[in-house]
Amino acid sequence: MKLFFKILFYVTAALYPVLIFTFLVILKLPVRILSLCIVGLALAFFIALTGKRSDKKKSSMSWKPMVSALLFMTAGIVCFLTNQTVFLKLYSVVISAMLLIVFSSTLFFGPNIIFRFALMGRKPVKNTVCEKMVEAYCKKVCIVWCFFFIINGSISVCTAFSQKLFGLTPAQADALWSVYNGGIFYVLMGILFTVEYIIRKMVDKKMPESFAFTKFKSSSRPDDFILCYEDKYSSGSYKTWKDFLIETSRMRNFLTSEKNKRVSEWILHCEDYWYFLVTFASLLQCKKTVHLTQNITESFLCEIKKDGYNFLTDQNVDAKFNADFIPDVIAETAESEDFRTIPSINNDDTQILMYTSGSTGKPKAVHQRMTEFEADNAFIISRWARDFLSRRLVTTVSQHHIYGFLFGISLPFSLGVPFRRKRIEFPEEFESLTDDKYIIIATPAFLKRTVEVEEKLPLDDCFIFTSGGACSPELSKKTLEVFGFCPLEVYGSTETSGIAYRQQSKDGLYFTPFDNAKIWKGEDGCLRIISPYIKDPEGFATADLVEIFDDGRFLLKGRSDSIVKIEEKRISMTEVENRILETKLVRDVKVVALEDRRQYLAAAIELNDEGMKKFEGQRKLVLNNYFHDFLTNYFENVVIPKKWRFVEKLPVDVQGKKHKDEIVKLFEKSEQD
Repeated sequence: MKLFFKILFYVTAALYPVLIFTFLVILKLPVRILSLCIVGLALAFFIALTGKRSDKKKSSMSWKPMVSALLFMTAGIVCFLTNQTVFLKLYSVVISAMLLIVFSSTLFFGPNIIFRFALMGRKPVKNTVCEKMVEAYCKKVCIVWCFFFIINGSISVCTAFSQKLFGLTPAQADALWSVYNGGIFYVLMGILFTVEYIIRKMVDKKMPESFAFTKFKSSSRPDDFILCYEDKYSSGSYKTWKDFLIETSRMRNFLTSEKNKRVSEWILHCEDYWYFLVTFASLLQCKKTVHLTQNITESFLCEIKKDGYNFLTDQNVDAKFNADFIPDVIAETAESEDFRTIPSINNDDTQILMYTSGSTGKPKAVHQRMTEFEADNAFIISRWARDFLSRRLVTTVSQHHIYGFLFGISLPFSLGVPFRRKRIEFPEEFESLTDDKYIIIATPAFLKRTVEVEEKLPLDDCFIFTSGGACSPELSKKTLEVFGFCPLEVYGSTETSGIAYRQQSKDGLYFTPFDNAKIWKGEDGCLRIISPYIKDPEGFATADLVEIFDDGRFLLKGRSDSIVKIEEKRISMTEVENRILETKLVRDVKVVALEDRRQYLAAAIELNDEGMKKFEGQRKLVLNNYFHDFLTNYFENVVIPKKWRFVEKLPVDVQGKKHKDEIVKLFEKSEQD
């Protein structure tokens, strides 16, 4: 019975203007009798909706039919009391007004209602390359519907009062109202739906597509689609999608050849981004375990290379490591006749080990999967896809590091953004980037080197991502002056991938967590994280001291391992570093704890231009005393550094990290302190 009333009510609502015209004009039913019929129908439907039901059903009951039933009932009661049909006619005006309120409110309290409908569709939209574009298009459609409801409501009001406005007879007024609200309105709505559908299909064809690294097919891109380019994009030397299919086929044939098919563990080190992409994809397609290492010194390789491991590289290494040279492998191996047939990759089953030396210099393998990598890419794509798609990509970061791999290989491949085949190694190379707009993937250390030698680069439009360390306020400001863009910093690590971001020109020093990251402060004061990129459901405990604010943003306050006890007094070495930076005479600083007969602090300092000018020609003792006296304003004498080193450059690795052991070596020299 409930279903019957539900169907009857919706049919009545749709045919309401036609029924009113039929009963009033054709059948000449008295107004009060018609109004009682409407009240009775609305009451029956209301009772059917609010009758006894289980708690589960009650929780899922929709309020919208309830409101419609109450509107019908109200219109019928008022009409009965006044014996005027105008109140029956105003129902359509009220519906237009309600729809206008619903649609327009979602423009201010998003997401807009059209975008919500899009998210309910079969085609995935959330966290895709076109999410922002779809949302922008849906916003325009929502605005069009709002104007439609305004215009329709205005015309409905005129037809409801047409007898007085236009001097029509009651029959003519009823006919005009019925023809518009029961016919023309639906035709106009149908035309709007049709036009929007046609435009949507045209827009869909222009929407870019992204393909997760493990989900691409041979038909994902046109054969002549450019994936990679040489030093300058305008030089005409490219690698295309067809090149990728052919060369991965050759590499797969090599990996599955008789001598290699039983080898499951492969070390990969490749400076050429194209060779890296081809080899890495082939290893995954052949279900091999991939060991990525950016360090190929003899001692490091001896630590990680075990019996049964094979080695692929494009670099010259000692013959005892028995490495296969990637350019020769690709050149000398034939592709398969069916090179367009690509083996599937199960992202959950991928085995990738990234080696990080941490703070000790000892290799540490971190197990990774493409599952987490692709989840990370999906968020970046949903947030900054348009910035990538409107530019070419260059990077200063090694692809053997998680940041370099995600932003320099996986992201551009998924989005179809052409990337430079060679990493930028020297700041002067930026001067040649004048033929296009660029996404620049960098580290704070490299930006720092660049702004020291460049005053203003000839870049019309660039977008800079940086990670692997924090940018100082001075570096952010200088980068904005030199590149014309304040770097967008991504906070994360090999263990966690990307977690948060900031752009100091907008956010200051505060980081905003990614939408899919849950953060909180642990009992030890350090940041705790749960995100799709972290395999452990309990999350990951960082060593970063943090202050979290009510709006969800957070401020990093150094590392917990930077806390030391000096003569029973706890002191943060990061805090000491920050105070030294406040002198505005220092470009970079690293404070370490040393131990002789007792433990004490030592500071290695890299002066900036202002600092070098201030202390030009001065003895080292003058510098020591200046910084010592400055710190007495904030710390007790016992915790102020006892040794000082002033160097041209602090030793850092390719990612811009300062390792403790290398800094400590600065203090091993025999020098008057």
